Amino acid sequence: MTAVSALPAVAAGPDLLGRSLRDVRISVTDRCNFRCPYCMPKARFGPGHRFLPRAEALDAREIVRLAGVFASLGVTKIRLTGGEPLLRPDLVEIVEGIALLGVPDIALTTNGALLRRQAVRLRNAGLHRVTVSLDSLDPAVFSAMSDSRVEVSEVLDGIAAAREAGLEPIKLNCVMQRGVNEDGLLDLVDFARREGLGLRCIEYMDVGSTNGWRKADVVSGEEILERVSAVYPLLEEDLDPGAVARTYRFADGAGDLGVITSVSRPFCGDCTRARLGVDGKLYTCLFATSGIDLREPLRAGADDNALRRMVADRWKRRDDRYSELRGLGIAAGERIEMSYIGG
Repeated sequence: MTAVSALPAVAAGPDLLGRSLRDVRISVTDRCNFRCPYCMPKARFGPGHRFLPRAEALDAREIVRLAGVFASLGVTKIRLTGGEPLLRPDLVEIVEGIALLGVPDIALTTNGALLRRQAVRLRNAGLHRVTVSLDSLDPAVFSAMSDSRVEVSEVLDGIAAAREAGLEPIKLNCVMQRGVNEDGLLDLVDFARREGLGLRCIEYMDVGSTNGWRKADVVSGEEILERVSAVYPLLEEDLDPGAVARTYRFADGAGDLGVITSVSRPFCGDCTRARLGVDGKLYTCLFATSGIDLREPLRAGADDNALRRMVADRWKRRDDRYSELRGLGIAAGERIEMSYIGG
């Protein structure tokens, strides 16, 4: 892919709560080879589910062009998500195009099952690092939580391939659910410490409207920390403004642990992220109920300055703080599914 002409960087923010736009998560597909019940439950996303027609999804050039618009507004981190982004056949082309923009941090979130065969090509294309979703090391629990025929060993092999390719630092994302995988927490901690990986434990969230979320199923960040620190003492690190995880270093120096506490300790006030859906809609919150359409003006001939104004104007009107309102008991609405806008 040829280089995209760069626009001069002009900050998009702040929004109505004083937050600047710093990173964008781009969903490149709504398809996935897993059916994790907390994200794409098979009852909703089964054999008869109608995924977005390919003609309605952004193509590689459109994704790169919009990435350039975001970069011109001060975005310094772009994360490619899905669905499962490794299912997209032109993913390497997308990475190459974004790399040519000079974005400082290009990351990928994946379930890791297809990572072994693509890690080297992605690194050569300009991808910097990966985050792999891994909810359990126990084969039976992993199978239940992924609701797939993929073996956990395939994911571990993908992690090893990412390391061999130089896609580091590698992080692991684990969604903790009460009565499902919490007993395997320390096994994941041991694995991450042994392999030099950053583990991020995520409170089970009410993303979308189909996963049957109940607050009783949430394992809080505080409980996670208590369980881990009882075995491995932890030291809290300085908070990185805009970071989604509270990060702790192991006192013995063997890596770190992050907890993402959207339910028990919301971080809306520090959120600097926007999300671009696979359909070209821009969302300013993971729990959004609607977004603004960038695909149609792009295809109708809007120039980059016009697209930049659309993004900047939407960001300046942003007042999202769903997780804080959830805590007050006044948040409601049909939310966009996570597979459409990434995690």
